This record gives sequence, C-alpha cells and structure tokens, in this order.
Amino acid sequence: MAPEPTPAAPDAEPEPGPGAEAAAEQDPPQSGGQKRKRRPFWRDLVVIVIAALALTILLKAFVVQVFSIPSGSMENTLLPGDRILVSKIVYDFRPIERGDIVVFSGAGSWDPPTPPAANAFVGFWDDITNLVGISAPGTDYVKRVIGVPGDHVVCCNAEGQVTVNGVALQETSYIYPGDAPSAVRFNITVPPGRLWVMGDNRADSDDSRYRTGSPGGGTIPESAVVGRAFVIIWPLSRISDLPIPNTFKQAGLTAAAAVATAPPAALGGSAAVMASGVLVWRRRRAGRD
Repeated sequence: MAPEPTPAAPDAEPEPGPGAEAAAEQDPPQSGGQKRKRRPFWRDLVVIVIAALALTILLKAFVVQVFSIPSGSMENTLLPGDRILVSKIVYDFRPIERGDIVVFSGAGSWDPPTPPAANAFVGFWDDITNLVGISAPGTDYVKRVIGVPGDHVVCCNAEGQVTVNGVALQETSYIYPGDAPSAVRFNITVPPGRLWVMGDNRADSDDSRYRTGSPGGGTIPESAVVGRAFVIIWPLSRISDLPIPNTFKQAGLTAAAAVATAPPAALGGSAAVMASGVLVWRRRRAGRD
C-alpha cells in the first residue's frame, strides 16, 4: 500500500521565484496600501491661466501696456490697427523729452472726466480687453511731444517750419508725406508741468493746435501721460522701434530752453557779476591813466 503524501504545513510560504526580489525593489509598497493619485490636468491649466492673468495685470499696472491705434492721426509713423507697447516706467528714470511718442489720458483736460462703468461686469470686461489692446483707447490719445515745459513753440517761420526756442524743426522724416508742418498758426510758451503735443498726420490730427480753448491753452498735463510708445508689435510686418527723430537732438533746442527758463534771480546774479567786472576794469584803466 502506497504511503500517503505528507500535507504541507498550514503557515508555510512558497519560496520566491527568480526576479521576485528585483520586482520588489522596483515597486515598493505604497504607504497605507494606497496608490498615489495624479492631479487632473484641468486643475493645472486653471492655475497656469490664473498666474498668467495676474502677471499680465501687474505688467499693465506698473511696467508696459498694449495699445491699439484707432485712427490715422499719427500716420505714417503709426497706422490704424497697429498695436504698440507703451513703457510706464521710463519716466521714472528720465524726463519726458521732445520727440517722444506718448500715450496720455484726455479725461479731465481735453475731454470730460470718464464716467464710471455701468456695472461691474462691463468694467471687468473693459479691463480684460485693454490688457491686450483689443479695445479702442477711449479717452487716451497718442501724439508726439513737440514742446516741454518752458519751451517757446511757434508756427511758423518764414520757411513754414515749426520752431522750438527759435530753432527750426526738420520734420520730413516723420510727418505724413506732403503735409505742411501746420496750417494752423500758434505762438505759445509751454507752462510748467505741461506739454505741447501734435500728431504726425498734421492735416488730420486733433492735437494741441485745436485745443487752445481748453485749460492750459492746448497743452496737456505731464501727470496725464500714461507712458512712452517705444515699439510696434503688431502686425508682424510692421514690427519696429519708435526712436526720437534726430531733429529733436539739436543742441540749440536745449541751450535756448535753458536761457528761456532761467529764473530771474539767476539772470540778475549774472548781470551783477558782469557789472562788477566792468567796474573793476574801469578802475584799473583810470589808475593807469
């Protein structure tokens, strides 16, 4: 009679086969016996969108802003539909200069104060569209600075040119081809804290020349300037920078402005020094004679 097989012990464990140790090293057990869950993709996307929006708002508020050109008042420098980048920090490091293309708010100076948005949603939508320059600029204007505080701006000299502090501007490089410097005559000394601005399309620009009945005699307050337009970013075929034309770099402009804006005390002091020099010379001459 064949012997009966010996039953295996109830607590015996099978011996691990080849490769089991390696598998154990590759797949360590999860703590608590649970597998790690992956975060949904839509949640990551929402975080990215919110972060991008917050960064864009910060950039718009403090660094740069996109503006869309709605009209032809700055042709051919800027064309309708162009989108420009405007630096909002450049004037923290230097003053506004002649020849700068600036964006400024006309609300409260050239235009009535801007009324509040009809409701919160409309205001929010306006802010969003303004972030990328989709909407029109409203009461914001884009013009070129011709005169800064203290400048004597006149149109025109015998050659039909605009002069600043008696220095003629050679404007053919930026005003609309065929345009005269101005068909409107003016003669103004720019008050402190204000600017005289004109469009490059002189025949089709609502600028300081036509606002002489407004506060400041057509000038705008420096405080209304949003920033300096420094580059065209759209359309792609129009990408270019917006430098200051060479005519505004004439040394005579600054020299004449310094004399025109010198305080009376400084002029009086200079006159006193000159008078003293004459008296000393005369006394020495008399002693020799």
